Amino acid sequence: MHFSAVFALVRRDLKIVSQSRGVLLPMLVVPVLSLVLLPVLAVVAPSLGDSEQATVLALSRIVDWMSVGLQDQLAGYTDLQKWVVLVLVYFLAPLYLIVPLMVASVVAADSFAGEKERKTLEALLYTPTTDAELFFGKVLAAWLPAMAVSLGSFLLYATVANWVAWPVLNRLLFPNAIWLILVFWVAPAVAAMGLSVTVLISSRVQSFQEAFQLGGFVVLPIVVLLVGQVSGVMYFSKGMVALLGLGFWLIDAALLVIGARIFRRENLLTGDPG
Repeated sequence: MHFSAVFALVRRDLKIVSQSRGVLLPMLVVPVLSLVLLPVLAVVAPSLGDSEQATVLALSRIVDWMSVGLQDQLAGYTDLQKWVVLVLVYFLAPLYLIVPLMVASVVAADSFAGEKERKTLEALLYTPTTDAELFFGKVLAAWLPAMAVSLGSFLLYATVANWVAWPVLNRLLFPNAIWLILVFWVAPAVAAMGLSVTVLISSRVQSFQEAFQLGGFVVLPIVVLLVGQVSGVMYFSKGMVALLGLGFWLIDAALLVIGARIFRRENLLTGDPG
């Protein structure tokens, strides 16, 4: 494999992404809505009701539903402090993973399906690159923006979360070990999983919208994690997050091997799975 050819494809795709509103807007809007508005609303919510004391009491009952391990992590906090830590550190952690997954999926959906819509795919296929170089170039071109947005989103979220939590906790919540593992270990794996699936789908459908909609099914594991935490079935401890990342990386390895083996450029124009 010639890495110069792979990086040439990456530079080409990144230039296209930077000029596409349809790709850029979701990359900017979703992190702002989910990682700025939600933490602010979560912290100020108890003071919005008719009786703040009654609201805090209701929130404390939610904490009582959580697993014993999570309750141990929250020991020593007041009811309101427990709610703030629970939401900002634990509940919103799976939601954060949607950001790299979404960005990778959007860019990957534009990879081949977008080329077909722009009528540039045929010229791309005649470039002197192997199938493997073409596949990994497309994958890497989606992964790099996902990582950039993921890191930027974390810095934005940590700043907002620390700001809204300070009056309640009188200390900084971020950075912490759970989120550092999440950002630098789990998020890259989640992005790789989303883009691997979406690139394969994108190479077999005819439009960006179709590729993005079909690729949206990869968000289901993240939804399961979110429901698991909110329902109290599980919680994001350091060990659990590390194992979660390992599981995603193993899935990624399998997807990349399968993708590199079944990917054939001669099937792209027709969408034939080959």
